[in-house]
Order: sequence, then C-alpha cells, then structure tokens
Amino acid sequence: MTELLSGSDLCLFRGDRCLFTALEFALNTGELLVIEGPNGSGKTSFLRGIAGLLEFETGTVRWSSKRVTDDYQGFRADIVWLSHKVGCKADLNLLENLRFESGLRATDEARLQAVLERLSLSRLTELPLRSLSAGQQRRVALARLLLARARIWMMDEPFTNLDKAGHSLVEELISEHLADGGGCIVASHQALNVDGSTRRVSLQ
Repeated sequence: MTELLSGSDLCLFRGDRCLFTALEFALNTGELLVIEGPNGSGKTSFLRGIAGLLEFETGTVRWSSKRVTDDYQGFRADIVWLSHKVGCKADLNLLENLRFESGLRATDEARLQAVLERLSLSRLTELPLRSLSAGQQRRVALARLLLARARIWMMDEPFTNLDKAGHSLVEELISEHLADGGGCIVASHQALNVDGSTRRVSLQ
C-alpha cells in the first residue's frame, strides 16, 4: 500500500474552543478512515481542515509524501467532497448540474451515462433538481463523486436522506473505490460495512 494522505500534530480551534490537539492520522491506498465522535466534536471541521477550507493552528497535512501547501492545486484535484448538503443548483436539471461538474473535471458522455444508470437516475435527467426527492438529490451528489475520478473521497454523513437500498449502495461504492486503490475519509454517525482496511480517529 502507498500513503495517500497523512496529518501530524494537528490542532484546530473554533472560536475560543479547542476541538482537538496533537491529532495524527494516515490514509493509505485501499483504506477507509472513519472519523468518530459526538455532535459538536469537530468531525466536519476536521474534514474542512484537511481540504484547506479551515486553517489548522498547528501541524502538517501531507499528500503523496509532500506538504499539501506545496501543491494545493494538485491536491485539490485529487480529492472530492460529499457534504451532507447536495451542493447543486436547484433551478438546473440533473443533467445540467452534472455536465457543469464534468466541465470542471473532464469526463466523457459514455461515463456520464454509465454513472446515471448505476445510480438509477437515467429517467430523471430532464427534471429540475428542486423537483427531486431528498433521496434522489443525494444520488445526484453521489454521481458528482463518481464523475470526479479523484483518488481521495471525503464524505460527511454520506447516508443522509438515503433509504436502506441507498445506504447499501454507498457502502458498495466505497468498497469498489478502495478496491481500485482509492482512499476514503468518512465522518458518520452510522456504522459502515465495507470491504477494505479501516482506520479510525476518535474526537471527543
């Protein structure tokens, strides 16, 4: 296995509250890193810090053995974020949203259609996003994840608004991504059952 991402001596404050200090983590190819902790413990903030959306007080995050600050553009091209919010335009239809995403990260039409079929979205492509159910919108967010072709998936509460079948689908997609040599960081209150090595970081 090859190290994809690691962090050492990480400290993060929100306001005057220290969420964590001296935190360390590592993520190798084919591994799942689960971020555990109660509400308010800093799980989402930890993910945002790794992605560079928040600044750690101390510590270093390394990507492919180099500091992410030395190549933020390359690092951000290698990660994709699945938030608890869908992150798409409600007035655009499903296909328009995904083609906009494809314009940011090149993909071909055949792959787009394959992803739509895999996620049972093919019949919904002309509908505005606002007309889709919460679960269907969540599947659109998963489509964005698959189209990105990033090695590192960052997922914040990935099972939000998904039924049992959707829950199983997310686990299946993660297992396939790990088998292909990717890595995944997940913050979730719900248990995950995936194929692949699992590490854990517990926040208090």
